[in-house]
Amino acid sequence: MTTKSHRAKPPSRSLRLWSQAVTEHSNALDLEGGVFRLRSPRRIAESLKQSAEQSERRKASPFQSAMSMLNFYLNRAGRNLPAERKQTLNAAKDELRRLFQRPVGSPARSRRSGPAGAH
Repeated sequence: MTTKSHRAKPPSRSLRLWSQAVTEHSNALDLEGGVFRLRSPRRIAESLKQSAEQSERRKASPFQSAMSMLNFYLNRAGRNLPAERKQTLNAAKDELRRLFQRPVGSPARSRRSGPAGAH
């Protein structure tokens, strides 16, 4: 007796490409073409910083906008990226923190005062 496989249907092409459209046509930042394909973490960070600082449409600080776009790309493309590429893009996060003179190597801290988890 054979059983039929009940795998989920893959998402349609239009659903899979929505994140590409956001990256290419973001209304918040005008990104340099191919910024996420650059080899240098420093160069990626510099490009994102420049785009964020020049944008007049962003709603957050330049640092938040640049980091958000980098995280968005990593989160959407992450499972399809080779480990070396992920490493470069994660290193770009630290470079971005350095360029904006933020603490490097530690996660963002809450703006609340008091011990973590206390409300």
